Amino acid sequence: MSHPHRILQMGPLMPGLEARLAAEFDLQRLDTQPDAEAWLAEHGAGIVGMATSAVHGCSAAQIAALPDLKVVSSFGVGLDRIDLPAAARRGIAVGYTPDVLNDCVADLAMALLLDVARGVSAADRFVRRGEWLERRFRLGRRVSGARLGIVGLGRIGRTIAQRATGFDMPTRYHSRRPVAGVPWPHEPQLLELARWADYLVVITAGGAGTRHLVNAEVLDALGPEGFLVNVSRGSVIDEAALVKALQEGRIAGAGLDVFDREPHVPGELMQLDNVVLLPHMASGTVETRHAMADLTFDNLQAFFREGRVRASAL
Repeated sequence: MSHPHRILQMGPLMPGLEARLAAEFDLQRLDTQPDAEAWLAEHGAGIVGMATSAVHGCSAAQIAALPDLKVVSSFGVGLDRIDLPAAARRGIAVGYTPDVLNDCVADLAMALLLDVARGVSAADRFVRRGEWLERRFRLGRRVSGARLGIVGLGRIGRTIAQRATGFDMPTRYHSRRPVAGVPWPHEPQLLELARWADYLVVITAGGAGTRHLVNAEVLDALGPEGFLVNVSRGSVIDEAALVKALQEGRIAGAGLDVFDREPHVPGELMQLDNVVLLPHMASGTVETRHAMADLTFDNLQAFFREGRVRASAL
């Protein structure tokens, strides 16, 4: 059976998604080529679609090497590794997978917040090491009724804020502009939000515009009794400043699902018992990943059948 549309897969995806793409399209793999740049130069013409992810992205140079590219479908919500301006200049549609992961990312943000505040992972290690036989575990910090600051009030940020109502947490948020129709107060200055908050949850977009948005000054404003949770992108936080603030006790602790040089995690963070470290797994549930795979496929299929993706990033 011949397939009319040649699609380029940029990197590994879920096996079920890869099988569906191969069955529906003339699927080519870039990540298995020994020389990706040379392969694109020779075979780039005629490729009309791309399947990628928030991890693998799509650069301006790769877009330029695909003169017939019409649509990109990305598995994930992170867009910082996709050159959206380059796609927009060419009129290339870009689909991604918003909304289907809101609940699971918000759930994990709350799990990190509870873990770092109450020392759940640290207490588990304490018990496993046999230390409970010798002494009591340290006291944790209360979550219910504590002040929650959210950096970024997009779809996931709003879901986190809704979760926090179950813990009776007064909530404020920081973003470049106020979000219409939400009950939570907007704080135009990130420093002021950090000074006010007991817990600061970061869920803003990545990219050059937010790189090191949370810097040493923000961490100092959060203070020695404040906790930081990051479920956005590692680049949003100045990791060296965070390590130093934690080592010096200038913040109380951190829950981190993302890092600046994933999968490489600073060794200094691994030595700290008031830090929870996760392997970028916020959307990592069976239900959510299947929903993301479905939408990645549907974005491509809808474009070729209807001329538009289901969920557009542009």
